Formats: sequence, C-alpha cells, structure tokens
Amino acid sequence: MELGSGFWGSKALLSAVELGVFAALAAGPLPLEELRRRLGLHPRAARDFFDALVALGMLDRNHDGYLNTAETDLFLDPAKASYVGGLLEMLNTRLYGFWGSLTEALRTGEPQNELKGCSEDPFAVMYADPERLAGFLAAMSGVSAGAAIAIANTFPWERYKTFCDLGAAQGMVPAQLALRHQHLCGTGFDLPQVGPIFEKFIAGYGLSSRVAFQSGDFFTDPLPSAEVYVMGHILHDWGLEAKRSLLRRTYDALPEGGALIVYEALIDDERRANAFGLLMSLNMLIEGPDGFDYTGADCRGWMAEAGFRESYVQHLVGPDSMVVGLK
Repeated sequence: MELGSGFWGSKALLSAVELGVFAALAAGPLPLEELRRRLGLHPRAARDFFDALVALGMLDRNHDGYLNTAETDLFLDPAKASYVGGLLEMLNTRLYGFWGSLTEALRTGEPQNELKGCSEDPFAVMYADPERLAGFLAAMSGVSAGAAIAIANTFPWERYKTFCDLGAAQGMVPAQLALRHQHLCGTGFDLPQVGPIFEKFIAGYGLSSRVAFQSGDFFTDPLPSAEVYVMGHILHDWGLEAKRSLLRRTYDALPEGGALIVYEALIDDERRANAFGLLMSLNMLIEGPDGFDYTGADCRGWMAEAGFRESYVQHLVGPDSMVVGLK
C-alpha cells in the first residue's frame, strides 16, 4: 500500500518545489497564514499540505511556524549553488504525466513523451526549444551534482592534467573537478545550443580561465583532446550499438595511459538491489526509442571489447556508480 500510494508523497514534494515553498522559507520560519498568503494557496488544504511535508521530512515546524529542514534548505533553496531541484522541476512538468502511460510503453516498446507517435530525434527536438533545453540542462545538473563531487574526490586526478566531459550539459562535472583540483584544465563538449548556458554556468564559479566549451556531436565530430573523458548519464540514452560506438570512439581518442569515466545509476550485477537504476531504465523506455540502463559488468564487457586494458566499478553516492576504463 505504501508503494502503491507513493505518488501521493511524490506529487506533494513536486508541487512544493513548483509553488516555491522552500524558497519562501529560505530566510526563516513563517506561520501558517503568512506562508499560505505568500504562496497564494486556498485555505481549505494549506495546513494539511504543509503538515504532510512535515510528516514526509521535507519541512519542520516549531512555535514560529514552518521551516525548511537542514537538507531542504541546502538542496531545495533555488538561491543556493547546492540546489538540485532542477531535476524535480523536470519530473513535475514532464515525467510525472508521461509515467502515467507506463503500461502502454511496456506493451508497445514505444516512447510516451512529447514525441509519442513521432519518429524525430528526441534530443534534436528538445535542443531546438530554448526553454525546454534550459530546463533539461538544469535537471542534469541536479541529477549529477552529488556524483560530480564524488568523482572529484575519489578519482586519482593527481595523475592527469586535462579532462573532457562528453555531453556536459550546464557543466556541473567540469565545475566540480576544476573547483577541487587547481591543476586541472577541462572542456565541456555538447551541441552548439548548450554553449551559452555552459559558459554562463562556468563563469558563475569563476572558472572560465580553466574550463572551456567546445561544440560538436560525439557520434560524428572529432573529440576534444584530453587525458580523461567523462560520460555521465549519457550511455543509457542509446541502444547497444550506439553505446559500443561511443566507447570505441573514446578509446581511439584517448592517449596511452588515459582513462574513461562512465557514471550512471548502474544496475547492480544481480539486478536485485538498485531499484532506482532499474526504474531509470524504464524511464529510458518512456523517453526514447532504444535507450536502457545497464550493470557495471555490462559496461566493463563493452569497454573490453573497445580495447580498454583494465576497468573497475566504484560506488559514488546514492544510486550512482562509475565504471573506469584504463587505456
């Protein structure tokens, strides 16, 4: 029953993000009526809504009124650099509705998003709409922030000087790597429409002198020169042959001694434990024609086929792990 009704709590959180609950409480506690008025909510259910967020652990309440928890203050206040709500915003505006068609997707094998019934490239359509593109890139920052910090802290960056993030989105991974390793210089590689968004994001961290943007298509264009390539939440977008092609391209472009970092919500090898990774694979069914998630063992096998001499899997944070291939 808890799992079956799980969408109740999920939508309560997503609506709280949409309404700006956590932003309204960023400066401190507010009593019920003040918070309700600021958010423009009807009095009928406002108290139940706020108290439900308390019960779900998303808000706290004391004699001064409602307040953010330490976690929601850190991660769901849009004014903070640690904000990860971009992903929640996309879940609310797009995926929440599309997942209502999961049964149809399972029966047909066809995507259920905006391109339902179309044969267009989903990324081409998304990247052609500036508003949707900005939302998508912000969501990618939200989903990659924790993993980016973990990669910066766990990979032996002292052995390398240059890196390139393939499919860099806003630039969360390059930013975290450069912030924590002053000797590193990096490149974000993505389609041309991403360039201005990436450059603004990197400039906000004061890293423009060490992190640059290069436009291109990683399936067809030459890859930027780098000792380490990073691909985060990229391989799962594509079918098996495209996955293998990308791994071969990175192997061919790397210098001897170089490395490739692939990180995803990797499915555990026994396919029993990482529910998030398995559900993410179902999300790929909703979102595209042939993408799917995979295990660390799967990825290591593909890396070996591409020519990598050695590989290993390392957990990062939450459901995310990385597969590192060494040339």
